[in-house]
Amino acid sequence: MADALRVPEELSARVPAEQRGPGLGRDAVRLLVSRGADEVGHHAFGELPGLLAAGDVLVVNTSRTLAAAVDGRTGDGRGRGEPVVVHFSTRGDRWHPAGRAVAGCWAVELRRPDGRGSTGPRAGGPEGTVVRLPGGARLTLEAPVDPGSVRLWWGRVTGGTAAALMRRYGRPIRYGYTDRDQPLAAYQTVFAVDSPGVGSAEMPSAARPFTAELVARLVSAGVQFAPVSLHTGVASAEAFEPPYAERFVVPSATAWLVNAARARRRAGRGGSGGRIVAVGTTAVRALESATGADGRVRAAAGWTDLVVTPERGVRAVDGLLTGLHEPTASHLLMLGAVAEGEALGRAYAAAVERRYLWHEFGDLHLVLPG
Repeated sequence: MADALRVPEELSARVPAEQRGPGLGRDAVRLLVSRGADEVGHHAFGELPGLLAAGDVLVVNTSRTLAAAVDGRTGDGRGRGEPVVVHFSTRGDRWHPAGRAVAGCWAVELRRPDGRGSTGPRAGGPEGTVVRLPGGARLTLEAPVDPGSVRLWWGRVTGGTAAALMRRYGRPIRYGYTDRDQPLAAYQTVFAVDSPGVGSAEMPSAARPFTAELVARLVSAGVQFAPVSLHTGVASAEAFEPPYAERFVVPSATAWLVNAARARRRAGRGGSGGRIVAVGTTAVRALESATGADGRVRAAAGWTDLVVTPERGVRAVDGLLTGLHEPTASHLLMLGAVAEGEALGRAYAAAVERRYLWHEFGDLHLVLPG
């Protein structure tokens, strides 16, 4: 698997699909399809309705993407300080495990501007660091989100609110493999709904290629959609770093729909349909967080720190539609819970050979059972 995942730098998707040529839309991406242990196929994303069956359920994340990157400068104003970019990751509303209040705080990552419009890693902290923000606001770092790491910190904004800062001064988080800044609309999916005060620091990117027209075609083919929300934090994690706790909601209607589809499939009704296919790793995390050991999904809301691994496996999800992930991404553990390890390695080797594109503007991978 490691050999297959030595991804050449030129396979990074640098701009959205619709900007790669005249007449192209969001759905102008390729779709790698893995079935069972050894079948790998290559399709256009627009062929998705023909790859699913009536009665299949697509679980989609409705979280909207925030303009979560805001420029700032460290220091209290008596000196020049250091320019930084604040990535607002997750709004806190609970007590820190170490006993420190984080209600009203945001988990933030301070990044170093790289002079090209993107950012690079920066040592976090220390406690008490003050970042001057636009409009006279300030951010004060109070405590590490994880006492074992100093990358993400709980920070408190004064002289304004984080939500107002992002609306007025923020821009979408961007990494160095992209060519230029994009408007916030380029990072919203067709499923995004407004949730005042919350959202995702980074786009639930597996859903980006869906268009209203494609959704209509899928519905006409008998495919059903089940919404969940998981407000994802920053993805600029260190190598092999697991995701942090994130806020999620699985509505009762979604729980009922998933349970009903799985019951029909177990009973052999409905033909080949009834598979539960999560659109993105965030949808897997949300749905599996609401699924008991008995495999039944129940309505749930709150925070989840679930990490789906091959050892834990999945209880409600049969398939996964996702992007192509870096070798050190913790998302690969989740893929290993849905697809067999050898099958995953074979698929990724094919993706490199066929020059598929990686990252949030890249191509997609559909993992289905055999």
